[in-house]
Amino acid sequence: MSFAPATPHSPHFFHVPTRLIGLDEGIPSTGGNHHEPGYRIVIIQDGEGVLQAEGRTYPMSRGSVFVSDGITELKVSSNRSTPLRGIYIEYRCLNIDGGGVSWGLECMVPLHCIPFEILRLAEEFERVWGAINREEPFQLQHLFIRLLQELHVEIAFRPSSSPLSWLEQALQYIEENYHKEVTREQITSMAGISPEHFSRMFRKHTGRTFNEYLTLLRIRKAQERLLTGSQDLNALAQEVGYKEGLYLSRKFKESVGMSPTAYKRKPKRITALNLNHTASLLALDVVPELGVYTPWLQQTLYSKGLSVHHLFDPYILTSDHYYDAVASSHPDLIISYDSTKENKTLLTLAPVLELPFKTMSWREQFRFIACTINKQAAAEEWLSRYDELVDRSNVELNRVLGERGTAVVWEICADTAYCFSGSFGRGSQILYDDIGFRPPVRLVEEGLHLQGFVEANIEEIASYDADHIFITSLPGHPYGQKRVDALFGSQAWRELEAVRNNRVYVLDQPELFFGYDPISSQAQLHEMMQVLTGHHKFA
Repeated sequence: MSFAPATPHSPHFFHVPTRLIGLDEGIPSTGGNHHEPGYRIVIIQDGEGVLQAEGRTYPMSRGSVFVSDGITELKVSSNRSTPLRGIYIEYRCLNIDGGGVSWGLECMVPLHCIPFEILRLAEEFERVWGAINREEPFQLQHLFIRLLQELHVEIAFRPSSSPLSWLEQALQYIEENYHKEVTREQITSMAGISPEHFSRMFRKHTGRTFNEYLTLLRIRKAQERLLTGSQDLNALAQEVGYKEGLYLSRKFKESVGMSPTAYKRKPKRITALNLNHTASLLALDVVPELGVYTPWLQQTLYSKGLSVHHLFDPYILTSDHYYDAVASSHPDLIISYDSTKENKTLLTLAPVLELPFKTMSWREQFRFIACTINKQAAAEEWLSRYDELVDRSNVELNRVLGERGTAVVWEICADTAYCFSGSFGRGSQILYDDIGFRPPVRLVEEGLHLQGFVEANIEEIASYDADHIFITSLPGHPYGQKRVDALFGSQAWRELEAVRNNRVYVLDQPELFFGYDPISSQAQLHEMMQVLTGHHKFA
């Protein structure tokens, strides 16, 4: 992957999309023009085929992406039985003076099985490209930058087939064994290099000496453990690699500027790096210094007379700007999922509280966050009110429906639909965990609870029979809309029990149902109860 830096005289650069066409129209030849286009992106949304580049042939299918400069000759061919569908994008890189610079995405081979978020952004970008909205004039540019950022992160963090360097192995060893007796001599002996060379390269890479880096890891872990319940300093010292509590206290004060006891009591400036943890803090009446908000969550707060602090959008930031944005909030604590790739670099700013992704329910996450900021009582009070609402909802459902039966939640995109287990949210935590519905047998057999979601073609939705069907999101692209219309008009769909009994609920509120947190869950329960117990729009 090549992502060349801008020149010292042009530190600011901009990416401007100049062309978007469907793959069915073919990829334009470079024609020997080495100036236009600057860079290109090919995203496969459906079908199977091959891509030819630099004299090599690569298989391509749904979820494949190829990024390159504008010089490489590209050709895409489809299989006859399953033609490729996707988009081809050209864009230029400009410096602040409007001149071209070599600063775009490049990768020597295609990427496969890219995250769903990239496909979703590509679909939305294609839709907005073809429909100008003068009320949102910057929407296209915003979507394109988010798409580039997602692709950049995916390229940068794809596992490499080459072995780790000795320095990478050393860092990995330190991070896994910081709580043990770890010495510089130990690691240099393992790496087969001199202590002097190790020290020089280690400081160049991390900005710290070996001892400084080891101390940072130990103190950050001590801060995290203090916030999550550890009280005995002697036990904590042993846990992070020191022999006794007095020494830990001294090193802690040198690093943090206060004693462990004072740190635990101090009100914290908190930065939340995702929507769910931002909303969990807001449910505790804590507004993070920096947080992630959807327009729905912002509007919910405004309607209650509350305001937000600084907004954080991780999708539009490069790695350096990501770090700078978090640093500008001067956090005492950073809350993130353990799958977030930037967490390690943020340790220089503050302890990073990493919560397991997809394996911790929203209630568990909510309680865990409350514990770290001494808000346990507020969390339990909030959950008690929520449980009372769930109890009243179940009483009403007992009266209206009686036995619950099966239910499924579908999120429909341009050519694919997703349904979810309770561990994944999207309203399924309400159905399965709170108000007593069961997933259809076929979803259980296909491992819904093992992976958290099941992916299907839009036409296949009709083969997943359930007593109740919820649709929380519909495709915005005309291509997807036609497929949904075809589904709703098909005989297989009309024969479903849920359709015949008027138990299909088209909610189409993706922002509301995206959240997996206290505030979103309460709103999702409200929306579901409205359609389950009253009138609703039938598909």
